[in-house]
Amino acid sequence: MAQQITEQPYKNWRLERDDHDIAWLYADKAEASANVLSADVLEELYEILSQLQRDRPQGLIILSAKRSGFILGADINEFTTLGGQADAEALIGRGQAVLDRLEALDMPTVALIQGFALGGGMELALACRYRIADEDSAKLGLPEVKLGIHPGFGGTVRLPPLIGAPAAMDMMLTGRMISSRAAAKMGLVDYAVPERRLKDAAKHLVLQSPVPKKAKGWQAWVNHDLLRPLMAMYLRKQVSGKARKDHYPAPYAMIDLWAEHMSDPRRMMREEAASVARLVIGDTAQNLVRVFFLQERMKALGNKRDLDVKHVHVIGGGVMGGDIAAWCALRGLTVTIQDRNHETLARVMKRAHSLYKKKLKLPRLVMGVMDRLIPDIHGHGVAKADVVIEAIFENIEAKQGLYKEVEPRMKPGAILATNTSSIPLEVLREVLAQPTRLVGLHFFNPVAKMQLVEIVRNDDTDAEVVKQAMAFCRHIDRLPLPVKSAPGFLVNRVLMPYLLEAVHLVEEGVPAWAVDKAALDFGMPMGPIELADTVGLDICQSVATILSQQLNVEVPQRLKQMVDSGKLGRKSGQGFYSYADGKKVKQEIDKEYVPPRDITDRMMFRFLNEAMACLREGIVEEADLLDGGVIFGTGFAPFRGGPMHYIQERGRDDLRRTLENLEHNHGGRFKPDRGWYDGND
Repeated sequence: MAQQITEQPYKNWRLERDDHDIAWLYADKAEASANVLSADVLEELYEILSQLQRDRPQGLIILSAKRSGFILGADINEFTTLGGQADAEALIGRGQAVLDRLEALDMPTVALIQGFALGGGMELALACRYRIADEDSAKLGLPEVKLGIHPGFGGTVRLPPLIGAPAAMDMMLTGRMISSRAAAKMGLVDYAVPERRLKDAAKHLVLQSPVPKKAKGWQAWVNHDLLRPLMAMYLRKQVSGKARKDHYPAPYAMIDLWAEHMSDPRRMMREEAASVARLVIGDTAQNLVRVFFLQERMKALGNKRDLDVKHVHVIGGGVMGGDIAAWCALRGLTVTIQDRNHETLARVMKRAHSLYKKKLKLPRLVMGVMDRLIPDIHGHGVAKADVVIEAIFENIEAKQGLYKEVEPRMKPGAILATNTSSIPLEVLREVLAQPTRLVGLHFFNPVAKMQLVEIVRNDDTDAEVVKQAMAFCRHIDRLPLPVKSAPGFLVNRVLMPYLLEAVHLVEEGVPAWAVDKAALDFGMPMGPIELADTVGLDICQSVATILSQQLNVEVPQRLKQMVDSGKLGRKSGQGFYSYADGKKVKQEIDKEYVPPRDITDRMMFRFLNEAMACLREGIVEEADLLDGGVIFGTGFAPFRGGPMHYIQERGRDDLRRTLENLEHNHGGRFKPDRGWYDGND
């Protein structure tokens, strides 16, 4: 395809014309690895669209000049500099005006999508008449709800008529990404084609200019005035089961916007801008934007170039070891999984197959990953592995015995890692010929969902090994967090006192459901009693016992009694709750019951106090990294921005005084850590 390159007065776009007089507009944000719709990018786009309206080419095809994908969305950095709602409305309104200009062009327009088209990038594609996507690489989505807002560049207006309200609202309310094949099936893109055919397909759409797609039948009817109120009631009920309105207002605002204004697109566009402007300057959105930047910072801690990894060997075929192995294979690595028991390895392969079917859908892709996951009962993979991960049960002698057997067989330069959840490295490494090579890679359950991996090191751990361990985490798309080797590290250290205080409350006669409700009302993703049941009460007791030997942690008698009687939680069918087929049995709730006034404080202040101690002791180097680790490792209410941020926002002195009152009323386990007094007279 011959192309004529016009004079380029633009920093962030490149415009070309081909022999069919089709304009090809390449997004190429200056000095950036990915395209985002920052203010300067949008201003240039407006100029280009105005020029094209005057020049009137045969059609316009918008694509990316970058390998990283199409357009990731709006520039989130600009969300942090807004002066107020008027400032926010002006920013959003300008984005709407640019995409309105694109939609109004009197010519065929095509978005050619490779890689990610998210948020504002997806909304730009929606403003085009047609969309073509790479069948292998394209991922499309409107994830704004995860930042505490909703689409603001016309996405709420354009998506429901295109694919129908049920699919559109599900896509926007969940913020999930979808593949190009799924997008083609629902009508979001016109075609999903191989990379080699993308440009020809886009050109064909311009030249043929078929009738644009839109929702038909019942999917279109749900947008009607008579049906929207009923659908809105259903959507609010669905959302309320996952997020409270006072914690996460954005999904509710989006439902209201659609229900009230879908029949008047111009009015809805104005209301969309006003709604996003109100949300983006609110505490929830500002804190979720903070969490986004914490996540990006943690990603930057690991550099893939620091480790050339192709083969991973995992020892231990339990749930954790098996899931670590399955995840590493899913991320493209060859993995050998070792266990002494054939039946255990068979269960690993079965669980892995279920994960791959859920993630990959297509049988050929599933089989491709299964071929990389290799049962290895004799441990032959040790000698070939770049990373060896020990994930056996929490027993010092068993782990040390394994290291003595494995270390001599490892190749030079390979990483030896332990997934221990609580045992200090300095104890485990005593038997090693090269003790500085041992590093902790502490994953969290379920491995396929929990992003955090604690990189455990002490003063003697080889710095290069730590760097390589963080690089490994990025190879498998996980967030590395360097933590000092100490009892419980970070996540278990802050989580266990919170769980144990919940057990103390139950021991005192507070119903388990009331304890869990108090934590959910604070914003935790799961109640602590149900979480303890899910982790396993025997595991909770084991970790708590280890912590109690060095920290101010008291193991409740109720926990010991339940473990001794075989009530281990979800896995045994009975814990604080009863379970059938792994699901919690519904129990009666006394709606007249009034819990203790300090129930929430008792749990959350144990959590906050331990977080303060971890920061003071240098378990994590700084407050922001502690916040990121705790959010991604425990699920601590993301809309609150992290425990240290929450302390700062609420006021350290006020919270310390609450802790002192709790100590007076309930004993020494609430004694404020010295960190609360740092900087005070």
